[in-house]
Amino acid sequence: MASVPQTAPGLGRIFRRKPIAQIQADLAHGELKKTLGALNLILLGIGCIIGTGIFVLTGLAAAQFSGPAITISFVITGTLCAFVALCYAELASALPVSGSAYSYSYASMGEIAAWVMGILLILEYGLSASTVAVGWSGYCVSVLQDLGIHIPAALTAAPGVEVKDAAGHVVAVGVVNLPAILIIAAVTLLLVRGVSESATVNNIIVAIKLTVVIAFILIGTRYVHASNWTPLIPAEIPAPPPGTPMDMPHQILRALGQVFSGDSHSKYGVGGVITGAARIFFAYLGFEAVSTAGAEARNPARDMPIGIIGALIICTALYIATSAVLVGIVPYFQLDNPAPIALAVDRMGMPWFAFLVKIGALAGLTSVMLVLLYGQTRIFYTMSRDGLLPRAMSVVHKRFQTPWINTFVVGLIACSAAGFRSLDDLADLSNVGSLAAFSLVCITVIYLRVTNPELHRPFRTPLYPLVPIMGAGMCLFLLKSIINKPKTGPFFLAYVGVGFLLYFVYGLWNSKLQKGEAVDVHEASPMELPHVE
Repeated sequence: MASVPQTAPGLGRIFRRKPIAQIQADLAHGELKKTLGALNLILLGIGCIIGTGIFVLTGLAAAQFSGPAITISFVITGTLCAFVALCYAELASALPVSGSAYSYSYASMGEIAAWVMGILLILEYGLSASTVAVGWSGYCVSVLQDLGIHIPAALTAAPGVEVKDAAGHVVAVGVVNLPAILIIAAVTLLLVRGVSESATVNNIIVAIKLTVVIAFILIGTRYVHASNWTPLIPAEIPAPPPGTPMDMPHQILRALGQVFSGDSHSKYGVGGVITGAARIFFAYLGFEAVSTAGAEARNPARDMPIGIIGALIICTALYIATSAVLVGIVPYFQLDNPAPIALAVDRMGMPWFAFLVKIGALAGLTSVMLVLLYGQTRIFYTMSRDGLLPRAMSVVHKRFQTPWINTFVVGLIACSAAGFRSLDDLADLSNVGSLAAFSLVCITVIYLRVTNPELHRPFRTPLYPLVPIMGAGMCLFLLKSIINKPKTGPFFLAYVGVGFLLYFVYGLWNSKLQKGEAVDVHEASPMELPHVE
Protein backbone atom coordinates (compact mmCIF):
# COMPACT_ATOMS: atom_id res chain seq x y z
CA MET A 1 0.00 0.00 0.00
CA ALA A 2 1.31 3.44 -0.86
CA SER A 3 2.25 5.77 1.96
CA VAL A 4 2.02 9.47 2.56
CA PRO A 5 4.27 11.76 4.62
CA GLN A 6 4.08 11.35 8.37
CA THR A 7 1.37 13.13 10.26
CA ALA A 8 2.16 16.63 11.46
CA PRO A 9 2.44 17.01 15.24
CA GLY A 10 -0.25 18.44 17.48
CA LEU A 11 -3.26 20.25 16.17
CA GLY A 12 -1.53 20.63 12.82
CA ARG A 13 -2.79 17.11 12.05
CA ILE A 14 -6.33 18.32 11.47
CA PHE A 15 -5.15 20.68 8.71
CA ARG A 16 -3.44 17.99 6.67
CA ARG A 17 -4.52 18.09 3.03
CA LYS A 18 -5.33 15.10 0.89
CA PRO A 19 -2.92 15.15 -2.08
CA ILE A 20 -4.59 16.11 -5.32
CA ALA A 21 -2.78 13.25 -7.07
CA GLN A 22 -4.40 10.82 -4.66
CA ILE A 23 -7.87 12.29 -5.29
CA GLN A 24 -7.35 11.91 -9.01
CA ALA A 25 -6.08 8.34 -8.52
CA ASP A 26 -9.23 7.53 -6.55
CA LEU A 27 -11.24 8.75 -9.54
CA ALA A 28 -9.25 6.72 -12.06
CA HIS A 29 -9.63 3.47 -10.11
CA GLY A 30 -13.08 4.02 -8.61
CA GLU A 31 -15.70 1.30 -8.79
CA LEU A 32 -18.76 3.45 -9.61
CA LYS A 33 -20.03 3.05 -13.16
CA LYS A 34 -19.21 5.91 -15.55
CA THR A 35 -22.53 6.25 -17.36
CA LEU A 36 -23.36 9.98 -17.37
CA GLY A 37 -22.80 12.25 -20.36
CA ALA A 38 -23.19 16.03 -20.74
CA LEU A 39 -26.94 15.79 -21.45
CA ASN A 40 -27.46 13.54 -18.41
CA LEU A 41 -25.63 16.06 -16.24
CA ILE A 42 -27.65 19.02 -17.55
CA LEU A 43 -30.87 17.12 -16.92
CA LEU A 44 -29.56 16.12 -13.48
CA GLY A 45 -29.12 19.82 -12.66
CA ILE A 46 -32.49 20.82 -14.11
CA GLY A 47 -34.09 17.96 -12.22
CA CYS A 48 -32.80 19.39 -8.96
CA ILE A 49 -33.43 23.09 -9.63
CA ILE A 50 -36.89 23.06 -11.21
CA GLY A 51 -39.16 22.15 -8.34
CA THR A 52 -40.27 24.02 -5.25
CA GLY A 53 -38.94 27.31 -6.63
CA ILE A 54 -41.02 27.46 -9.77
CA PHE A 55 -44.12 25.74 -8.37
CA VAL A 56 -44.30 27.51 -4.98
CA LEU A 57 -41.79 30.32 -4.33
CA THR A 58 -42.49 32.35 -7.48
CA GLY A 59 -45.99 33.34 -6.41
CA LEU A 60 -45.12 33.85 -2.75
CA ALA A 61 -42.16 36.13 -3.55
CA ALA A 62 -44.27 38.20 -5.98
CA ALA A 63 -47.12 38.64 -3.48
CA GLN A 64 -45.00 39.31 -0.42
CA PHE A 65 -42.00 41.24 -1.72
CA SER A 66 -41.37 42.04 -5.39
CA GLY A 67 -44.71 42.48 -7.17
CA PRO A 68 -44.46 42.23 -10.99
CA ALA A 69 -40.73 42.94 -10.58
CA ILE A 70 -40.31 39.31 -9.52
CA THR A 71 -38.78 38.88 -12.97
CA ILE A 72 -36.05 41.36 -12.00
CA SER A 73 -35.51 39.48 -8.74
CA PHE A 74 -34.89 36.29 -10.71
CA VAL A 75 -32.39 38.09 -12.96
CA ILE A 76 -30.50 39.37 -9.91
CA THR A 77 -30.45 36.01 -8.19
CA GLY A 78 -29.53 34.12 -11.35
CA THR A 79 -26.57 36.45 -11.87
CA LEU A 80 -25.38 35.98 -8.31
CA CYS A 81 -25.75 32.20 -8.54
CA ALA A 82 -23.68 32.29 -11.71
CA PHE A 83 -20.68 33.42 -9.62
CA VAL A 84 -20.95 30.30 -7.48
CA ALA A 85 -21.67 28.08 -10.48
CA LEU A 86 -18.52 29.23 -12.25
CA CYS A 87 -16.47 28.36 -9.16
CA TYR A 88 -18.07 24.92 -8.98
CA ALA A 89 -17.37 24.40 -12.70
CA GLU A 90 -13.64 25.07 -12.26
CA LEU A 91 -13.32 22.71 -9.30
CA ALA A 92 -15.49 20.03 -10.89
CA SER A 93 -13.36 20.01 -14.05
CA ALA A 94 -10.06 19.88 -12.13
CA LEU A 95 -11.23 17.47 -9.42
CA PRO A 96 -14.13 15.46 -10.88
CA VAL A 97 -14.82 13.33 -7.83
CA SER A 98 -17.87 11.87 -6.14
CA GLY A 99 -17.48 13.92 -2.97
CA SER A 100 -18.05 17.31 -4.59
CA ALA A 101 -17.28 20.28 -2.30
CA TYR A 102 -16.12 17.90 0.44
CA SER A 103 -13.24 16.67 -1.73
CA TYR A 104 -12.43 20.21 -2.89
CA SER A 105 -12.02 21.30 0.74
CA TYR A 106 -9.91 18.23 1.58
CA ALA A 107 -7.45 19.09 -1.20
CA SER A 108 -7.18 22.77 -0.31
CA MET A 109 -7.84 23.67 3.32
CA GLY A 110 -7.31 20.34 5.03
CA GLU A 111 -9.18 17.55 6.75
CA ILE A 112 -11.02 19.62 9.37
CA ALA A 113 -12.36 21.92 6.64
CA ALA A 114 -13.43 18.85 4.65
CA TRP A 115 -15.26 17.47 7.69
CA VAL A 116 -17.07 20.77 8.24
CA MET A 117 -18.02 20.83 4.57
CA GLY A 118 -19.29 17.27 4.87
CA ILE A 119 -21.64 18.07 7.74
CA LEU A 120 -22.82 21.23 5.98
CA LEU A 121 -23.68 19.20 2.91
CA ILE A 122 -25.87 16.95 5.06
CA LEU A 123 -28.03 20.01 5.68
CA GLU A 124 -27.93 21.03 2.03
CA TYR A 125 -28.75 17.67 0.49
CA GLY A 126 -30.35 15.50 3.17
CA LEU A 127 -32.63 18.11 4.74
CA SER A 128 -33.34 19.75 1.39
CA ALA A 129 -34.69 16.43 0.15
CA SER A 130 -36.91 16.29 3.25
CA THR A 131 -38.08 19.86 2.60
CA VAL A 132 -39.05 19.00 -0.96
CA ALA A 133 -40.83 15.86 0.26
CA VAL A 134 -43.08 18.01 2.44
CA GLY A 135 -43.96 20.12 -0.59
CA TRP A 136 -44.57 16.97 -2.63
CA SER A 137 -46.93 15.77 0.09
CA GLY A 138 -49.11 18.88 -0.30
CA TYR A 139 -49.47 18.46 -4.06
CA CYS A 140 -50.08 14.71 -3.65
CA VAL A 141 -52.91 15.30 -1.17
CA SER A 142 -54.46 17.83 -3.58
CA VAL A 143 -54.30 15.44 -6.54
CA LEU A 144 -55.77 12.59 -4.51
CA GLN A 145 -58.63 14.84 -3.42
CA ASP A 146 -59.32 15.65 -7.07
CA LEU A 147 -59.61 11.90 -7.61
CA GLY A 148 -61.96 11.48 -4.64
CA ILE A 149 -59.33 9.94 -2.35
CA HIS A 150 -58.97 11.57 1.07
CA ILE A 151 -56.09 10.98 3.46
CA PRO A 152 -56.76 11.82 7.15
CA ALA A 153 -55.49 15.37 7.64
CA ALA A 154 -53.48 14.42 10.74
CA LEU A 155 -51.37 12.10 8.57
CA THR A 156 -50.33 14.89 6.16
CA ALA A 157 -48.30 17.16 8.46
CA ALA A 158 -45.55 17.00 11.08
CA PRO A 159 -46.49 16.82 14.78
CA GLY A 160 -48.01 20.08 16.01
CA VAL A 161 -48.36 21.61 12.53
CA GLU A 162 -51.86 22.93 11.78
CA VAL A 163 -53.57 21.53 8.70
CA LYS A 164 -55.89 23.99 6.96
CA ASP A 165 -58.56 23.58 4.31
CA ALA A 166 -58.92 25.64 1.13
CA ALA A 167 -60.73 28.39 3.07
CA GLY A 168 -57.90 28.69 5.57
CA HIS A 169 -59.70 26.99 8.46
CA VAL A 170 -57.74 24.65 10.74
CA VAL A 171 -59.14 21.14 10.32
CA ALA A 172 -56.55 19.09 12.21
CA VAL A 173 -53.16 19.09 13.92
CA GLY A 174 -50.49 16.96 12.32
CA VAL A 175 -49.24 13.67 13.76
CA VAL A 176 -46.93 12.51 10.95
CA ASN A 177 -46.47 13.46 7.31
CA LEU A 178 -47.06 10.01 5.84
CA PRO A 179 -46.97 10.90 2.10
CA ALA A 180 -43.58 12.61 2.60
CA ILE A 181 -42.16 9.49 4.26
CA LEU A 182 -43.49 7.20 1.53
CA ILE A 183 -42.04 9.23 -1.35
CA ILE A 184 -38.60 9.42 0.29
CA ALA A 185 -38.71 5.65 0.80
CA ALA A 186 -39.61 5.09 -2.87
CA VAL A 187 -36.79 7.33 -4.11
CA THR A 188 -34.34 5.57 -1.78
CA LEU A 189 -35.22 2.18 -3.24
CA LEU A 190 -34.77 3.55 -6.76
CA LEU A 191 -31.29 4.84 -5.90
CA VAL A 192 -30.32 1.45 -4.47
CA ARG A 193 -31.34 -0.09 -7.79
CA GLY A 194 -28.70 1.87 -9.69
CA VAL A 195 -27.54 5.25 -10.96
CA SER A 196 -28.11 4.51 -14.65
CA GLU A 197 -31.68 3.44 -13.90
CA SER A 198 -32.13 6.49 -11.67
CA ALA A 199 -30.77 8.74 -14.41
CA THR A 200 -33.24 7.27 -16.89
CA VAL A 201 -36.15 7.86 -14.51
CA ASN A 202 -34.85 11.38 -13.83
CA ASN A 203 -34.70 12.14 -17.57
CA ILE A 204 -38.32 11.03 -18.01
CA ILE A 205 -39.49 13.08 -15.02
CA VAL A 206 -37.57 16.16 -16.18
CA ALA A 207 -39.18 15.83 -19.62
CA ILE A 208 -42.64 15.73 -18.01
CA LYS A 209 -42.18 18.78 -15.83
CA LEU A 210 -40.43 20.79 -18.54
CA THR A 211 -43.34 20.05 -20.84
CA VAL A 212 -45.77 21.32 -18.21
CA VAL A 213 -43.74 24.47 -17.52
CA ILE A 214 -43.21 25.29 -21.20
CA ALA A 215 -46.90 24.60 -21.93
CA PHE A 216 -47.85 27.00 -19.15
CA ILE A 217 -45.62 29.68 -20.64
CA LEU A 218 -46.90 29.22 -24.20
CA ILE A 219 -50.60 28.80 -23.38
CA GLY A 220 -50.57 31.35 -20.57
CA THR A 221 -49.19 34.08 -22.84
CA ARG A 222 -52.64 34.29 -24.48
CA TYR A 223 -54.25 35.13 -21.11
CA VAL A 224 -51.77 37.77 -19.96
CA HIS A 225 -53.18 41.21 -19.16
CA ALA A 226 -50.46 43.80 -19.62
CA SER A 227 -52.13 46.00 -17.01
CA ASN A 228 -51.08 43.45 -14.36
CA TRP A 229 -47.44 44.28 -15.12
CA THR A 230 -47.85 47.91 -14.15
CA PRO A 231 -46.50 49.42 -12.08
CA LEU A 232 -43.51 47.11 -12.48
CA ILE A 233 -42.24 48.08 -9.03
CA PRO A 234 -45.22 48.95 -6.78
CA ALA A 235 -44.84 51.58 -4.08
CA GLU A 236 -43.31 50.35 -0.84
CA ILE A 237 -45.73 49.28 1.92
CA PRO A 238 -45.64 50.74 4.48
CA ALA A 239 -44.27 54.01 3.22
CA PRO A 240 -40.93 55.11 4.72
CA PRO A 241 -41.00 57.73 7.50
CA PRO A 242 -41.22 61.40 6.49
CA GLY A 243 -37.88 62.77 5.42
CA THR A 244 -36.55 59.41 4.26
CA PRO A 245 -34.74 59.81 0.91
CA MET A 246 -36.75 58.22 -1.90
CA ASP A 247 -34.18 58.23 -4.69
CA MET A 248 -33.06 54.90 -6.13
CA PRO A 249 -29.56 54.71 -4.55
CA HIS A 250 -30.93 55.31 -1.04
CA GLN A 251 -33.68 52.71 -1.52
CA ILE A 252 -31.11 50.13 -2.64
CA LEU A 253 -28.75 50.87 0.27
CA ARG A 254 -31.57 50.71 2.80
CA ALA A 255 -32.79 47.39 1.37
CA LEU A 256 -29.29 45.91 1.48
CA GLY A 257 -28.99 47.03 5.09
CA GLN A 258 -32.25 45.28 5.96
CA VAL A 259 -31.14 42.03 4.36
CA PHE A 260 -27.75 42.14 6.12
CA SER A 261 -29.31 42.88 9.51
CA GLY A 262 -31.77 40.03 9.14
CA ASP A 263 -34.76 42.40 8.98
CA SER A 264 -35.40 41.59 5.32
CA HIS A 265 -39.15 42.08 5.11
CA SER A 266 -39.51 44.88 2.56
CA LYS A 267 -42.80 44.73 0.71
CA TYR A 268 -42.58 46.20 -2.78
CA GLY A 269 -40.44 49.13 -3.80
CA VAL A 270 -36.78 48.62 -4.69
CA GLY A 271 -36.29 47.09 -1.26
CA GLY A 272 -38.91 44.48 -2.07
CA VAL A 273 -37.13 43.56 -5.31
CA ILE A 274 -33.89 42.96 -3.40
CA THR A 275 -35.62 41.13 -0.58
CA GLY A 276 -37.43 38.98 -3.14
CA ALA A 277 -34.11 38.18 -4.78
CA ALA A 278 -32.72 37.06 -1.42
CA ARG A 279 -35.71 34.82 -0.76
CA ILE A 280 -35.82 33.17 -4.19
CA PHE A 281 -32.08 32.49 -4.08
CA PHE A 282 -33.10 29.17 -2.62
CA ALA A 283 -35.12 28.35 -5.72
CA TYR A 284 -31.77 27.89 -7.48
CA LEU A 285 -30.28 25.42 -5.02
CA GLY A 286 -29.40 22.24 -6.86
CA PHE A 287 -27.17 23.31 -9.75
CA GLU A 288 -24.12 22.27 -7.72
CA ALA A 289 -25.57 18.75 -7.28
CA VAL A 290 -24.11 18.03 -10.72
CA SER A 291 -20.65 18.19 -9.16
CA THR A 292 -21.40 15.18 -6.94
CA ALA A 293 -21.61 13.00 -10.07
CA GLY A 294 -17.99 13.56 -11.13
CA ALA A 295 -16.93 9.96 -10.50
CA GLU A 296 -19.75 8.67 -12.72
CA ALA A 297 -19.29 11.07 -15.64
CA ARG A 298 -17.82 9.64 -18.85
CA ASN A 299 -15.75 12.75 -19.66
CA PRO A 300 -15.86 14.87 -16.49
CA ALA A 301 -13.29 17.48 -17.51
CA ARG A 302 -15.49 18.54 -20.44
CA ASP A 303 -18.97 17.58 -19.28
CA MET A 304 -19.04 18.83 -15.68
CA PRO A 305 -18.83 22.57 -16.54
CA ILE A 306 -21.38 22.04 -19.32
CA GLY A 307 -23.75 20.34 -16.90
CA ILE A 308 -23.45 22.94 -14.13
CA ILE A 309 -23.60 26.10 -16.23
CA GLY A 310 -26.05 24.70 -18.78
CA ALA A 311 -28.55 23.71 -16.09
CA LEU A 312 -28.33 27.14 -14.45
CA ILE A 313 -28.86 29.06 -17.70
CA ILE A 314 -31.86 26.98 -18.77
CA CYS A 315 -33.52 27.19 -15.36
CA THR A 316 -32.96 30.95 -15.06
CA ALA A 317 -34.66 31.50 -18.44
CA LEU A 318 -37.60 29.30 -17.40
CA TYR A 319 -37.95 31.08 -14.05
CA ILE A 320 -38.06 34.52 -15.68
CA ALA A 321 -40.56 33.49 -18.36
CA THR A 322 -42.81 31.63 -15.91
CA SER A 323 -42.90 34.49 -13.40
CA ALA A 324 -43.66 37.02 -16.15
CA VAL A 325 -46.64 34.99 -17.37
CA LEU A 326 -47.78 34.25 -13.82
CA VAL A 327 -48.02 37.89 -12.70
CA GLY A 328 -49.53 38.77 -16.09
CA ILE A 329 -52.45 36.39 -15.51
CA VAL A 330 -53.04 36.88 -11.78
CA PRO A 331 -52.52 40.24 -10.02
CA TYR A 332 -49.37 39.90 -7.92
CA PHE A 333 -51.14 40.64 -4.61
CA GLN A 334 -53.37 37.57 -5.10
CA LEU A 335 -50.49 35.12 -5.53
CA ASP A 336 -49.88 34.39 -1.84
CA ASN A 337 -50.81 30.78 -2.49
CA PRO A 338 -48.85 27.52 -2.11
CA ALA A 339 -49.82 26.49 -5.67
CA PRO A 340 -49.63 29.74 -7.68
CA ILE A 341 -49.30 28.15 -11.12
CA ALA A 342 -52.36 25.99 -10.53
CA LEU A 343 -54.19 29.15 -9.41
CA ALA A 344 -53.22 30.90 -12.63
CA VAL A 345 -54.41 27.98 -14.74
CA ASP A 346 -57.74 28.02 -12.89
CA ARG A 347 -58.08 31.71 -13.84
CA MET A 348 -57.56 30.65 -17.44
CA GLY A 349 -60.68 28.47 -17.15
CA MET A 350 -58.83 25.25 -17.91
CA PRO A 351 -59.40 22.82 -15.00
CA TRP A 352 -57.97 19.89 -16.98
CA PHE A 353 -54.71 21.79 -17.39
CA ALA A 354 -54.71 22.65 -13.67
CA PHE A 355 -54.74 18.93 -12.95
CA LEU A 356 -51.83 18.39 -15.36
CA VAL A 357 -49.92 21.20 -13.62
CA LYS A 358 -50.28 19.38 -10.31
CA ILE A 359 -49.01 16.18 -11.94
CA GLY A 360 -46.10 18.15 -13.36
CA ALA A 361 -45.38 19.58 -9.92
CA LEU A 362 -45.34 16.09 -8.43
CA ALA A 363 -42.95 14.94 -11.15
CA GLY A 364 -40.77 17.97 -10.66
CA LEU A 365 -40.50 17.59 -6.92
CA THR A 366 -39.82 13.86 -7.27
CA SER A 367 -36.81 14.49 -9.52
CA VAL A 368 -35.49 17.07 -7.06
CA MET A 369 -35.57 14.51 -4.26
CA LEU A 370 -33.88 11.97 -6.50
CA VAL A 371 -30.94 14.25 -7.23
CA LEU A 372 -30.58 15.52 -3.65
CA LEU A 373 -30.54 12.05 -2.10
CA TYR A 374 -28.19 10.85 -4.85
CA GLY A 375 -25.78 13.67 -4.02
CA GLN A 376 -25.86 12.94 -0.29
CA THR A 377 -25.09 9.25 -0.75
CA ARG A 378 -22.05 10.02 -2.94
CA ILE A 379 -20.69 12.44 -0.34
CA PHE A 380 -21.04 9.85 2.43
CA TYR A 381 -19.43 7.27 0.12
CA THR A 382 -16.35 9.43 -0.39
CA MET A 383 -16.06 10.30 3.31
CA SER A 384 -16.21 6.60 4.16
CA ARG A 385 -13.48 5.81 1.65
CA ASP A 386 -11.34 8.39 3.45
CA GLY A 387 -11.98 6.72 6.82
CA LEU A 388 -13.96 9.63 8.26
CA LEU A 389 -17.17 7.57 8.33
CA PRO A 390 -17.59 3.84 9.04
CA ARG A 391 -16.53 1.51 6.23
CA ALA A 392 -20.10 0.22 5.86
CA MET A 393 -21.00 3.54 4.22
CA SER A 394 -18.85 2.63 1.19
CA VAL A 395 -19.95 -1.00 0.83
CA VAL A 396 -21.00 -1.49 -2.80
CA HIS A 397 -23.72 -3.89 -3.89
CA LYS A 398 -22.29 -6.59 -6.17
CA ARG A 399 -25.18 -6.52 -8.62
CA PHE A 400 -26.32 -2.89 -8.62
CA GLN A 401 -22.86 -1.32 -8.00
CA THR A 402 -24.33 1.29 -5.68
CA PRO A 403 -23.47 2.13 -2.04
CA TRP A 404 -26.57 0.38 -0.75
CA ILE A 405 -26.09 0.60 3.05
CA ASN A 406 -25.18 4.27 2.73
CA THR A 407 -28.29 4.90 0.62
CA PHE A 408 -30.58 3.24 3.16
CA VAL A 409 -29.05 5.30 6.00
CA VAL A 410 -29.52 8.55 4.08
CA GLY A 411 -33.08 7.56 3.21
CA LEU A 412 -33.88 6.79 6.85
CA ILE A 413 -32.58 10.18 8.00
CA ALA A 414 -34.50 11.99 5.26
CA CYS A 415 -37.69 10.04 6.04
CA SER A 416 -37.48 10.96 9.72
CA ALA A 417 -36.97 14.66 8.99
CA ALA A 418 -39.73 14.77 6.35
CA GLY A 419 -42.24 13.03 8.55
CA PHE A 420 -41.62 14.84 11.81
CA ARG A 421 -40.23 18.35 11.07
CA SER A 422 -42.13 21.39 9.80
CA LEU A 423 -41.53 22.87 6.36
CA ASP A 424 -40.25 26.18 7.76
CA ASP A 425 -37.67 24.53 10.02
CA LEU A 426 -36.41 22.24 7.27
CA ALA A 427 -36.14 25.05 4.71
CA ASP A 428 -34.21 27.38 7.01
CA LEU A 429 -31.71 24.72 8.06
CA SER A 430 -31.08 23.50 4.52
CA ASN A 431 -30.61 27.08 3.35
CA VAL A 432 -28.02 27.78 6.04
CA GLY A 433 -26.06 24.66 5.12
CA SER A 434 -26.17 25.53 1.43
CA LEU A 435 -24.97 29.12 1.80
CA ALA A 436 -22.14 28.18 4.16
CA ALA A 437 -21.02 25.42 1.77
CA PHE A 438 -21.20 27.74 -1.25
CA SER A 439 -19.02 30.36 0.42
CA LEU A 440 -16.35 27.74 1.22
CA VAL A 441 -16.35 26.55 -2.40
CA CYS A 442 -15.67 30.07 -3.67
CA ILE A 443 -12.85 30.47 -1.16
CA THR A 444 -11.43 27.10 -2.24
CA VAL A 445 -11.06 28.34 -5.83
CA ILE A 446 -8.91 31.23 -4.60
CA TYR A 447 -6.89 28.99 -2.27
CA LEU A 448 -6.06 26.45 -4.98
CA ARG A 449 -5.14 29.16 -7.49
CA VAL A 450 -2.56 30.41 -4.98
CA THR A 451 -1.25 27.10 -3.60
CA ASN A 452 -1.55 24.92 -6.74
CA PRO A 453 -1.14 27.19 -9.76
CA GLU A 454 0.16 24.25 -11.83
CA LEU A 455 -3.03 22.20 -11.38
CA HIS A 456 -4.59 21.31 -14.73
CA ARG A 457 -7.90 23.19 -14.99
CA PRO A 458 -9.86 22.33 -18.15
CA PHE A 459 -12.28 25.10 -17.17
CA ARG A 460 -11.10 28.28 -15.45
CA THR A 461 -13.39 30.71 -13.65
CA PRO A 462 -13.42 33.95 -15.70
CA LEU A 463 -12.64 37.36 -14.22
CA TYR A 464 -10.62 35.79 -11.40
CA PRO A 465 -10.47 36.77 -8.51
CA LEU A 466 -13.58 38.98 -8.81
CA VAL A 467 -16.02 36.13 -9.46
CA PRO A 468 -15.10 33.93 -6.44
CA ILE A 469 -14.90 36.99 -4.17
CA MET A 470 -18.35 38.13 -5.28
CA GLY A 471 -19.70 34.60 -4.86
CA ALA A 472 -18.36 34.18 -1.32
CA GLY A 473 -19.46 37.67 -0.31
CA MET A 474 -22.98 37.15 -1.64
CA CYS A 475 -23.37 33.84 0.20
CA LEU A 476 -22.16 35.27 3.52
CA PHE A 477 -24.42 38.29 3.00
CA LEU A 478 -27.52 36.12 2.63
CA LEU A 479 -26.40 33.72 5.36
CA LYS A 480 -26.41 36.59 7.83
CA SER A 481 -30.10 37.27 7.16
CA ILE A 482 -31.08 33.66 7.97
CA ILE A 483 -28.80 32.86 10.88
CA ASN A 484 -30.42 35.69 12.88
CA LYS A 485 -33.70 33.75 13.14
CA PRO A 486 -34.43 32.59 16.72
CA LYS A 487 -34.64 28.86 15.94
CA THR A 488 -32.17 28.57 13.10
CA GLY A 489 -29.09 30.14 14.69
CA PRO A 490 -28.96 28.13 17.94
CA PHE A 491 -29.75 24.84 16.19
CA PHE A 492 -27.08 25.45 13.55
CA LEU A 493 -24.41 26.25 16.14
CA ALA A 494 -25.35 23.17 18.18
CA TYR A 495 -25.29 21.02 15.04
CA VAL A 496 -21.82 22.21 14.05
CA GLY A 497 -20.62 21.72 17.65
CA VAL A 498 -21.79 18.10 17.68
CA GLY A 499 -20.16 17.65 14.28
CA PHE A 500 -16.80 18.80 15.62
CA LEU A 501 -17.17 16.44 18.58
CA LEU A 502 -17.79 13.47 16.27
CA TYR A 503 -14.69 14.34 14.26
CA PHE A 504 -12.41 14.35 17.30
CA VAL A 505 -14.03 11.20 18.71
CA TYR A 506 -14.13 9.14 15.49
CA GLY A 507 -12.93 10.83 12.31
CA LEU A 508 -9.51 11.96 13.52
CA TRP A 509 -8.60 8.48 14.76
CA ASN A 510 -9.86 6.55 11.73
CA SER A 511 -8.78 8.90 8.96
CA LYS A 512 -6.58 7.13 6.42
CA LEU A 513 -4.68 10.34 5.89
CA GLN A 514 -3.92 10.66 9.62
CA LYS A 515 -2.83 7.01 9.81
CA GLY A 516 -0.39 7.50 6.98
CA GLU A 517 -2.42 5.47 4.50
CA ALA A 518 -3.38 6.16 0.93
CA VAL A 519 -6.13 4.47 -1.05
CA ASP A 520 -4.46 1.57 -2.80
CA VAL A 521 -5.44 1.05 -6.43
CA HIS A 522 -6.32 -2.55 -5.69
CA GLU A 523 -8.61 -1.47 -2.86
CA ALA A 524 -10.73 0.29 -5.43
CA SER A 525 -11.15 -2.82 -7.56
CA PRO A 526 -14.77 -3.97 -7.75
CA MET A 527 -13.73 -7.58 -7.11
CA GLU A 528 -12.02 -6.77 -3.81
CA LEU A 529 -14.55 -4.37 -2.33
CA PRO A 530 -17.00 -5.83 0.19
CA HIS A 531 -20.20 -6.77 -1.59
CA VAL A 532 -23.53 -8.37 -0.88
CA GLU A 533 -25.76 -10.38 -3.14
